[in-house]
Amino acid sequence: MTDQPQPLFSAVDALLAAVDGGGVLPALEERVRLREAAGLTQAAVAQALGVRVASIEAWEAGRAEPKAERLEAYRRLLEGLSRRFPASAAPSGSTEAPPRPDPGAAPPSAPVAPAAAPAAPSRPAAPGRQPARRAEGKQSAACLRTAAAGGTDSRFANGPLAVVDVEDGRVRAYCPGGLVLDVPAKSLPALVDWTLTEARLGQPKLSGPGKDADPLLVLTQAALERYGLPVTLTDEERLAGRIPEGHKAVKQLARAHWKLTKRGFGPWARIYRPATGSERACVQLCIPSWNALDARHWGHAGQLPPAELARVLGVYASRVMTPRGSTAVTGLELMTALHPPTRASRPDAEGKRYSEHNPGSLGQNPVDCAPCEAPDGHPLLAGLPRFHVRGPAEKLFEEAYDWARQMTDGECMLRYLVGIDVNMAFAAGANGLTVGLGGATHVKAPAFDPKLPGSWLVDLSHIDLSRVKVGKEWVELDGSLLPSPFTPKGERPEGPAWYATPTVAYAVELGYAVRPIEAYVRHESGRYLDGWYQRLRDAYLATMADLGVDADCTPADFLAAMDGYKARDPELAIVVSAIKATVKGGLGKLRERPRGEGWKPGQPWRALARPTWRPDIRAAVISRTRTNLHRKIVKHAAFTGQYPVAILSDCVVYAANGPSPLDFLPYREGKPLPGGFKLGINPGLVKHEGTQTVLWGEEVRERFDAPELNLARYIKDGTVTDADNGE
Repeated sequence: MTDQPQPLFSAVDALLAAVDGGGVLPALEERVRLREAAGLTQAAVAQALGVRVASIEAWEAGRAEPKAERLEAYRRLLEGLSRRFPASAAPSGSTEAPPRPDPGAAPPSAPVAPAAAPAAPSRPAAPGRQPARRAEGKQSAACLRTAAAGGTDSRFANGPLAVVDVEDGRVRAYCPGGLVLDVPAKSLPALVDWTLTEARLGQPKLSGPGKDADPLLVLTQAALERYGLPVTLTDEERLAGRIPEGHKAVKQLARAHWKLTKRGFGPWARIYRPATGSERACVQLCIPSWNALDARHWGHAGQLPPAELARVLGVYASRVMTPRGSTAVTGLELMTALHPPTRASRPDAEGKRYSEHNPGSLGQNPVDCAPCEAPDGHPLLAGLPRFHVRGPAEKLFEEAYDWARQMTDGECMLRYLVGIDVNMAFAAGANGLTVGLGGATHVKAPAFDPKLPGSWLVDLSHIDLSRVKVGKEWVELDGSLLPSPFTPKGERPEGPAWYATPTVAYAVELGYAVRPIEAYVRHESGRYLDGWYQRLRDAYLATMADLGVDADCTPADFLAAMDGYKARDPELAIVVSAIKATVKGGLGKLRERPRGEGWKPGQPWRALARPTWRPDIRAAVISRTRTNLHRKIVKHAAFTGQYPVAILSDCVVYAANGPSPLDFLPYREGKPLPGGFKLGINPGLVKHEGTQTVLWGEEVRERFDAPELNLARYIKDGTVTDADNGE
């Protein structure tokens, strides 16, 4: 063969290398069998061959055949797979393909034996113990990108976590990738010791100055019973968030010289001994039956069998990080893991290193917020009268949209209400955003600087949305049909109010002068959230690709791929939900409010002692997210004359003649309006949220006697109840 398309063959060779550690086409069934036996997704094959996923689907279904150089490349791939996965390789009496690799799977060096013929582990097993084995059940190919990306760490050869269960009287630890370890530990302290000395669980640090992730054990109900822990918490224990300090399991740990953090033994418990030098001795426990995996974010993960739960958590850990608690806690911990507060200094004259501030981080010590940034009840506000209500001129109030209006006569003549939703909107708002790293400086009558993060007291009531700049040109709009970009409810401001930098910068962008009265600015600044955004973006895109939704799709293909994507792999759909919750929860933690703790207004609460308690950063992200959305709405209105009917956070509803976003989004020859809404899976692009009829919208508003009921809240499935009618 001459003139071979080397780039395509190189891509195929890379896939084959990932599978094994390194003409006439077959029948349709054999093509599918080979790909699935290798654990390759259609998306992975499509990417290597430079085609869309729809092409691979057509080739496997017989609707089309590859041509020219792609025919040769596809044949090369299938021939390579057939050598590695011959049809006779399945165990006797079985027609199933070999287990597929799994996202977050143990690397090739892990002591894993093939399912068909268990091999000896790579390290000696303890007397009387069985070698590691593979768990049967559903696997996935999504780990191939991760496996091909770099090397492995033998210290954590079995992955970041394990689900501990008891089966037929034997304790087993289910690891990501289908690996199962026998657990010899007969007590809780022994289980902790085994985890740190034999299990080879954990995860390498995400940043040079950072720390390796501690191993995570997930205890099933059977494991709880085996180790003397309650299967469920009492109401009192649930409210306290822990079992009593006098519980026998806690005493057992204390006798073995293990300690618990101040949060005690709860759904996410940390068991440790004080570090000696750089060596850590810490194990984290996750207890699903104690509601460690909140169903709002983890769906039915807590009810999954051990192997499937290990898969879900393993994918999340490999792509985001090993969970450190709720998705909100993990989102905040991810910020710190990517920007540790300290680093080792350069060696001094004697060769010694010391701990020093890590540039670009928030440091080790908390900083005071500005008075306008302080939430109600903060110690900075202790001098205010007891029932004083702060208005916009006293309080920074940057929140997401909750706005709706009555439909015009023309909109009522249309047939449908179509909702579009911005993907990972708050993550996109964090991308490239300059935020303050240190404390605030108070200034009077400052000149506004859009590059200076802070909070600004300024009057924006003069800005008229009927005439604004779009790019370099002034355009005329129907301002009565637009929400104000300066308030969450979309109301026009009535006078001076506090705003984060992105909001004031957007006012300037619209073509109007601003004259701040005062400000709290932060001269020490940086793009602190960039790495955080990138890791969560990559996690989201990789998981959606495994579900058949690629970043490189035509608008129509994208809408088709999104239709029912969760049903293709419900477990990976759980991971997508958890990634989204990590974004929103992590940002929410930047302004965590007191919870219980016997707190009273004016007193400090625990979160204030964190360097990551930064309400100004949260406000800046929300401000930028809201103004990003408004910018797209304005450009869409200027180009099409269409205005939103309702907005809820990152969901926007338009009236349209057809049920699809393509019935009102202005695509020309497949290209969207520059700077407007674009269909796609990347953060900041939009997807179809839901469609209802205009008649439905009118009936709902009439039923609740609410002409401006926010229909964006119900557009997804049309269900409205008395409990959630917007009150």
